[in-house]
Amino acid sequence: MSERAPTVERWLAWRYLATRQREGFVSFIAMFSLIGVALGVGTLIAVLSVMGGFREQLLGRIIGMNGHVIVAARGGLLQATPELLARLKQVPGVEAVRLTLERQALVTGHGQTRGAQLRGVRRADLLDREIVVRNIIFGDLAEFGPKPGLVIGERLRQQMQVRVGEPLTVVTHQLNESGTIAPRYTDYDILASFLTRRYEFDSTLVFVPLEVLQENLEYAKDTVSSIDLFLKDPQAAPRVAQELRQSLGREDLRVSHWLGLNARFVGALQVERVMMFIILTLIVVVAAMNVVASFTMLVRVKRGSIAILRTMGAGPGTIVRAFFMAAAAVGVVGTAIGAALGLLLCANMPAIGRALASVTGGSGTAGAEVDFITSMPVRVDPTEVAFIIAVAIVLSLVAAAYPAWRATRVEPVEGLRHE
Repeated sequence: MSERAPTVERWLAWRYLATRQREGFVSFIAMFSLIGVALGVGTLIAVLSVMGGFREQLLGRIIGMNGHVIVAARGGLLQATPELLARLKQVPGVEAVRLTLERQALVTGHGQTRGAQLRGVRRADLLDREIVVRNIIFGDLAEFGPKPGLVIGERLRQQMQVRVGEPLTVVTHQLNESGTIAPRYTDYDILASFLTRRYEFDSTLVFVPLEVLQENLEYAKDTVSSIDLFLKDPQAAPRVAQELRQSLGREDLRVSHWLGLNARFVGALQVERVMMFIILTLIVVVAAMNVVASFTMLVRVKRGSIAILRTMGAGPGTIVRAFFMAAAAVGVVGTAIGAALGLLLCANMPAIGRALASVTGGSGTAGAEVDFITSMPVRVDPTEVAFIIAVAIVLSLVAAAYPAWRATRVEPVEGLRHE
């Protein structure tokens, strides 16, 4: 009897799940509980994966243009001496060291004047910035460096109503010997334009060769605004920044990192992610409560059958395992279906986003800065998916425990009295 017990328990569990005329309503509730678990798990996976895609793109636009760790002077400009650069390159985890010289300026052309962020960079450093190289709209970067030209944001180019190859006047300021401030006018040709889809970059940022900008501003060749460090692991930026502060030991330098500079934005994304997980998990909780309700009703309906099994020698453990397997099967099968549904939605999310945009009329109505919303970026995290599945299974097993326990409380005499 003991060797056949697992087979008997599985058979009983299947019989309890099978639809009968008398307990058809109970099976109907159990089926909707399965659907609820599946929808909850699928929604959790799809929503959190889309939120992960949004987060990845937003943070990519933040840290793609600036360094993960930034070394700057506490007052004025920084002297990027060969010794300092050599020490920074030797820091573990540093992938690239890039020099930047920034200056506020005005750009004029075709009767238009706009404020701009003038950023002097080396040719190799600009070519290593994928956020710029991959988003060139007009022109190319072949002549950047050898030729004193500009690479500007596409929004700024449109506002200035200029084309690639046309001249643009950059107005900066200089301090005269008498102590007065006078404007400095320099003409550059536009070499290329880029569209990162982040408004502050596309509408204000202007790249110019570092050596050219240093010469025009009459700065020494090692004078920069900051030294940007790009790391293999951007999440390690706080640790690397702290190690740099201790190793450099210079009070005149300020070492910051991208997580600290964007703490509120990153924190808001994280809080939103956690709250969305909690809210959507309630769907699975409600479905699990339906499992409890439906199988508690099933125990009451099957009191006679339980009593007969008990009189035939079935122990409480057999009854518990049979009902536990039946109730748990609803949650486990629902979780499996939900995981498959969620991953299927993630695989087709770009097409779904385009379809929704066309139906709602949102496609093409927003600027390029927010068009990634309709493209529905997705980032499926295997660890996150495994955690969602584990939470759903645990909730299902917990929900199955109470009906199984109630089944053992049925006394054979009481169960047969009304049969």
